Amino acid sequence: MDRELALEVVRVTEAAALASARWLGRGKKNEADNAATSAMRAMFDSVAINGTVVIGEGELDEAPMLYIGEKLGNADKPEVDVAVDPLEGTTIVAKGHNNAMAVLAIADRGNLLHAPDMYMEKLVVGPRAAGKVHLDDPLEKVIEVVADANNKRISDVTVIIQERERHEHLIEAARNMGARVKLFGDGDVGAAITAAMPESGIDIFVGIGGAPEGVISAAAVKCLGGDMQARLKPYTDEERERCKKMGITDLDQVLMLDDLVKGDDAIFAATGVSDGELLRGVRFLADDVAETDSLVMRSKTGTVRKINARHNIPNKPHLVME
Repeated sequence: MDRELALEVVRVTEAAALASARWLGRGKKNEADNAATSAMRAMFDSVAINGTVVIGEGELDEAPMLYIGEKLGNADKPEVDVAVDPLEGTTIVAKGHNNAMAVLAIADRGNLLHAPDMYMEKLVVGPRAAGKVHLDDPLEKVIEVVADANNKRISDVTVIIQERERHEHLIEAARNMGARVKLFGDGDVGAAITAAMPESGIDIFVGIGGAPEGVISAAAVKCLGGDMQARLKPYTDEERERCKKMGITDLDQVLMLDDLVKGDDAIFAATGVSDGELLRGVRFLADDVAETDSLVMRSKTGTVRKINARHNIPNKPHLVME
């Protein structure tokens, strides 16, 4: 993939963020998601890729746009897999809460895990602890290893966990160890990324969340030099059958980072919709001007760019705005 592609795809997440931010706090999550999806799809038409959606808004009969298998881009090459979440945090936007983002990941064709829409157990740590922990380790051991790797006291280690009943044992284990626990509601892509960014102050991300979001997170973690491990968690016969069709016959199999995102070249892009720890949200200013904050990364070079952009909305007739 050409290095210029990283800057091209951030325009895609910017468009989705601008469109969905119009719905912040209006209590209409479907309208916000549809706005983000429409804008993202429209902007992809200007990107020079031969892309195939491997993680999107659903199957063809479930989603009119950005469905799994849809073709994106306006070129023959490069041939790439595309994973998208036009609005990571639809409920967040509907309620006007923090940490909503538009996100996507791109890798060479065949290099992104085609994760089915089911739950996934996940563990993320930063670069210093990469390769030193395992998903099957007790959380207490993970905390000890990460504390040592990051040269921190256990009392200074921060574990970020989604506030769900299924995670109560993890929350209790971390607190009993004396570690700091940061709980979040929705939007686990952003939470996972912070665990791989040393400057965030977050050391460990652990818990069960969506598998598609897990693959998108893995692309970002790879760009940051962190480590992520995962395990699919099917709960129905249909979900177990989907795993088998993917070639995963051992449901206890731990998926390593290179299983989630193969190869050494992946691109991750995100633009904030509402304010969060990772990115500021869209700000609508006077005279029909808007500002966005974005993050774009490439694993091959390890480059991480933070981009602040100002958009003159009337000068962008191609931008889908509800």
